[in-house]
Amino acid sequence: MTERVIFDTNVQISGLLWRGKAYQCLLLARSGVIETFYCQPMLAELSEKLRNKFRFSENHLQAVLTEIKRYSQRVEIDGELHVVHADPDDDKFIECAIIAKADFVVSSDRHLLDLKAYQGVKIVSSEEFLEIVLG
Repeated sequence: MTERVIFDTNVQISGLLWRGKAYQCLLLARSGVIETFYCQPMLAELSEKLRNKFRFSENHLQAVLTEIKRYSQRVEIDGELHVVHADPDDDKFIECAIIAKADFVVSSDRHLLDLKAYQGVKIVSSEEFLEIVLG
């Protein structure tokens, strides 16, 4: 069975910029080994960070977003879920996971990782995810 996965913004950025564990996770998505999902608020946060913090040009940013849309499926969230009290901005990843019926949220964010799981969705690091999927 193919794992259904949400990558948080930090994992997306790490996978784009460096060739570590996050990159390996993104390769699994790009090659179709796992199914990934996103929602518009996730892309908006990614865009903002890549544009402002990493100075991506608009063309480079659009190429990144197009690639994510190519290998991921979009889901709609309503923003009503409130479970990450320490950082409410992270709620979108959990809500996206619930709506997508995802198995995992892969994150490097302590606020998410501290939850460990929510409604059957496991919240793991890139390294833990690779161990689970690749054995």
